[in-house]
Amino acid sequence: MRFLHDSKPPWDLTYDDVFMVPQHSGIASRFDVDLSTSDGTGATLPLVVSNMTAIAGKRMAETVARRGGLTVIPQDIPAAVVREVVAWVKSRHLVFDTAIELAPHQTVGEALSLIPKRSHRAAVVVSEGKPVGVVTEEDCFEVDRFSQVKDVMTRRMVTIAADADPREAFDAIDSARERIAVAVSQGGDLVGILTRIGALRSTLYSPALDTHGRLRIAAALGVNGDVAGKASALLEAGVDCLVVDTAHGHQDRMLEALRAVRALSPEVPVAAGNIVSAEGTRALVQAGADIVKVGVGPGAMCTTRMMTGVGRPQFSAVLECAAAARDLGKHVWADGGVRHPRDVALALAAGAASVMIGSWFAGTHESPGDLLHDADGRPFKVSFGMASARAVANRTSSESAFDRARKALYEEGISSSRMYLDPASPGVEDLLDEICSGVRSSCTYAGAGSLEELHARAVVGIQSAAGFHEGRPLATSW
Repeated sequence: MRFLHDSKPPWDLTYDDVFMVPQHSGIASRFDVDLSTSDGTGATLPLVVSNMTAIAGKRMAETVARRGGLTVIPQDIPAAVVREVVAWVKSRHLVFDTAIELAPHQTVGEALSLIPKRSHRAAVVVSEGKPVGVVTEEDCFEVDRFSQVKDVMTRRMVTIAADADPREAFDAIDSARERIAVAVSQGGDLVGILTRIGALRSTLYSPALDTHGRLRIAAALGVNGDVAGKASALLEAGVDCLVVDTAHGHQDRMLEALRAVRALSPEVPVAAGNIVSAEGTRALVQAGADIVKVGVGPGAMCTTRMMTGVGRPQFSAVLECAAAARDLGKHVWADGGVRHPRDVALALAAGAASVMIGSWFAGTHESPGDLLHDADGRPFKVSFGMASARAVANRTSSESAFDRARKALYEEGISSSRMYLDPASPGVEDLLDEICSGVRSSCTYAGAGSLEELHARAVVGIQSAAGFHEGRPLATSW
């Protein structure tokens, strides 16, 4: 990447401060662009779901990995639960979405509590392993909540074979004008479900797969306590990437934790952070990190800069740290501060191997929280920062009341924020489509067929606040 007019500014820049200049391109179509990363994680998309409790759960991990990204399970999750989540994700089908299953005798109330967990908004009624009907929210409208689903389900289903071609599945769903197709094995057992758009996506994305052909997943651990023991447990559980995580990564505890993890000779990449300087990048790489997480304070849930004055504008931080990591043959993840597809493209142009996304994905059906509604009926989910009072309370639940109260005095981060679901893009896959479309187009404008070429060819200019405002679309006329 180079700056327009070859003049690097003497001040640091955010994503809003910069823009990319179109270059001569021989890329005929955005579909010709390869978005796979080179950081050793095996991801086919340069997107990582941040290790935040309100965002990174098993459904998020399954869905994002099926499209090529990676999800990092938070460090607060008990080891036994992490093992279950990893095993569950790795047992998921590579094409079909995992169905919400209901027994015929379960109630409409139970159905309504589970259906919002998936963006396709339906559940499959299963008897002795075989699908017998489909229940949607519309089927449950104005029905007594104690009614049984067998009395309200739709028995007419589109069924497809487990080895069905995506185009054939699309045509079957489209011609029947149904919401989903139910995939069954040769014996008639439920395998999963597929929507019209899911059939399309299966031809556009490549899953992130491990060496055994299973979906990939990562997990985080902190720098305190028995780091080696925790890392060993995660490796035994089968995680595909270890993320050693703390708010201030350029410190002795982080370096000691990295050395302890590296002493285990893990066969998976080790990511660590967070830092915002070349010096911090070199320190973490020398201690054993393959990937360095860059970002202090840019996240939507983070109050670090306002509380402490510490941090750095994210674009400049990524640019400097990526250059330092590249010199050592390593990589960086840009962690936080992305609110538009353009921000993801700019982070990749600056040299990031992948971009971590947190709050942007909180307002989706796949995030772990319950779907709530405000006074106007708008659906939302509650998100919170990992240094907030709520997260600290969860993390210190095994400590004494005195110690927990003492630590709670010094929390940072927003403890509760409403992340509204976009009616047009309520699922994380909708956001993946939006982001990937933008990044692919950015590559075509730069004449880049891969992320490495994007970084090499990108020409970036600096703009005023008015310049950024000029690029925003108008919802109404002026």
